[in-house]
Amino acid sequence: QVHLVESGGGAVQAGAFLRLSCVASGRTFRSYVMGWFRQAPGKEREIVAAILWNGESTYYADSVKGRFTISRDSAKNTVYLQMNSLKPEDTAVYYCATRQERTGHVGEVNSYNYWGQGTQVTVSS
Repeated sequence: QVHLVESGGGAVQAGAFLRLSCVASGRTFRSYVMGWFRQAPGKEREIVAAILWNGESTYYADSVKGRFTISRDSAKNTVYLQMNSLKPEDTAVYYCATRQERTGHVGEVNSYNYWGQGTQVTVSS
């Protein structure tokens, strides 16, 4: 089992920044990839960014490239999502997730088997 807890969400104006954190506990040594996802009202959950737990590779959705940065601190079992130049369309509940499976695209929502409770990000214009 892996337990994930997100923090760092909030309400900001367009152009501002936030940093989300996700602390993992439990059998984290078996995690292959950590992902940040988001879900806006009435929309499907989508990948935002992902990072291999060994830090060798990252992935970003086109909508956040150049604005968001994913990183991890393995000593603290924590993954971060630095979000700069926020836009109203970034408003969503943000979730971190992890999986042990190595095959399959890191953006596949259903491939992740451990999820945090989510943190709300609201960006006003």
